[in-house]
Amino acid sequence: MANFIGVNRDHATGFVVGLGVAAAGYYLYMKNKAKVDETLAGYGIQLPAPDEQNLSGLTLEELMLKKETLEDLIAEKEMELEQTPVPEVAEPEAKPKGKAK
Repeated sequence: MANFIGVNRDHATGFVVGLGVAAAGYYLYMKNKAKVDETLAGYGIQLPAPDEQNLSGLTLEELMLKKETLEDLIAEKEMELEQTPVPEVAEPEAKPKGKAK
């Protein structure tokens, strides 16, 4: 294997092994997610819960609160877009119309 800026076979092997270990760790975590999250919570580490809430089961008040939150987020994004300067495009000058002969 050619020496590519100081990278040798050991580096490549370590990289591939590291990817394999990371993939195996992720697989095991996802397989035992509930147990791992419960254990971490026991140590005081709270992981954010995914937003997998069924909206059809919410009350009208809860739906209205979600709607207001979304409207606030939309308004904030619109304000950010309005504050971002948009480059102006120069319009071509109109040529004076000459009299037809």
